[in-house]
Amino acid sequence: MPAVLSTEESAALAAVDEAAVAATLLDLLAVPSVTGSAAESELQHRLAGHLDRLGLDVDLWSMDLPTLRADPAFPGTEVPREEAWGLVATSPDGGDGPTMILQGHVDVVPPGDLARWEGDPFTPRVRGDVVHGRGACDMKAGLAANLAALAAIRAAGVRLRGRVAGHFVVGEEDGGIGAFGTLRRGHSGDACVISEPTGGTLVTANGGALTFRIEVPGLAAHASTRDAGVSAIDAYAPIGAALARLEARRNSGADALMAEYPIPYSVSVGTLRAGDWASSVPDLLVAEGRLGVRLDEEPAAARADFERCVAEACAGHPWLRDHPAVVTWPGGQYASGRLHDGHPLRGLVAAAHADATGLPRPRERGAPYGSDLRLYAAAGIPTLQFGPGDVRLAHGNREQVSVSETVAVSRALVLAVLRTVGTT
Repeated sequence: MPAVLSTEESAALAAVDEAAVAATLLDLLAVPSVTGSAAESELQHRLAGHLDRLGLDVDLWSMDLPTLRADPAFPGTEVPREEAWGLVATSPDGGDGPTMILQGHVDVVPPGDLARWEGDPFTPRVRGDVVHGRGACDMKAGLAANLAALAAIRAAGVRLRGRVAGHFVVGEEDGGIGAFGTLRRGHSGDACVISEPTGGTLVTANGGALTFRIEVPGLAAHASTRDAGVSAIDAYAPIGAALARLEARRNSGADALMAEYPIPYSVSVGTLRAGDWASSVPDLLVAEGRLGVRLDEEPAAARADFERCVAEACAGHPWLRDHPAVVTWPGGQYASGRLHDGHPLRGLVAAAHADATGLPRPRERGAPYGSDLRLYAAAGIPTLQFGPGDVRLAHGNREQVSVSETVAVSRALVLAVLRTVGTT
C-alpha cells in the first residue's frame, strides 16, 4: 500500500536533486582526503562553503589537539596529525523540538598499490549507475546523501519544529578524533544517523577494535652459529598459535546481531617485522594487529584477556618464560556501541526508507568493525548507521557505489529528519 505523505514530506522529497547528488559525489571523490593529510582539511573547508550557501549556521573550527589528546577518553590515532578541523552545520530555524544529526566522515584510507587500480584512485570513473574510486562507499556517497537531504529540506522551505544538524568529521578511519572533538565542543542531538555503507540494512550495533603491538625478544647471534642465539621469529610461533585459540574462544556465543559473520570479533595480525640482517639471528620481532571487542564488552576487559593469552604463551616457552613478550596498545581504540533495544529510531528510519522508496523495510544487524557510532552512543545520543554502499568493497581497489542507491538513501534521510524533528 503506498505511503501517505504529508504536504511537507512530499515537497521535500520532490526537492531531492538526483543530478546534484551524482555531481556532488564526483566532486567529493576528486579530493584525496586521506586521513591526516592536508586534503582532509581542504575538504572540510570546501564543505563549509557549500553548507553556508545552503543558509545553514556553520561552525568550522580548528581542534585543540593537545587538549583532546590529554583527555582520558581520547580514542587514539593511527597516523601523525598536525591539524584537525571540525565542521557542524545546523538549520537556523526550529523551536523547542528535537535535533536530528546526520553524520559522516570526510577522510578515506590510502589507496594502497596503485598498480591494482584501474586508473587514478582519486579520479572517479562512472560506468552506468556505478561510480568507482577511493572513498566511493566509505563514505563519500554517505556524505553526498547527507548533503542532498539537507539541501532538499532547505529548498522545499519546510519549517522545522526542531533542528537538523550535519556533523562532518575527520579522522574516523584512525580512531575517531573528529567525532570526539565535535562532541567535546558541545554539539549534540536527540538522535543520529551515520550514513556509513550498510548495504540496504540498518546497523544498530558495532563491535569494537583495539590496535595492539607485541614485542617478542630474541638473542642475536651469527647465522652460522644460530644455536648460540634465539630467533625472535621462532619464539613468536607459540604466541601466534595462542592468538588463534583466543580468537576461537572469543567468538563463541556471539550476539544475535553478529550471527551472520563467520568471525565477528577477529584477532588479526596485520604486520610482522623482524631482523635487520640476513645472516644474523633476529633479536626482536614486532607484531601489530587488531583485537575485536565484543558487543557490550569493556575495552579494558578485552585488553586484559589478550594480555593473559600472551602471558600464558610466554610462560610455556623455555626462552619467553624468562624474557616475556611485551604488549602495548598504540593507535586507534574503538569500543563497541549499540542502539538500545526498543528505541524508536530503528523503526522510524526503516519506515522512512520504505515510504521514500517503496521497498521493504531494511533488516537490522550489527557490524564487526568500529565506527563513530560508539562515541555518539556513549554521549547519550541514540545512533544507528544507514547509508549507501557495501562495506565489503571499502578499503579495496574495487571500491564503488551506486548513484541510485545514494539517491534512495537521501530520500529516506529526508523523511527520517522531518519525522524526528517535526514540522510547523
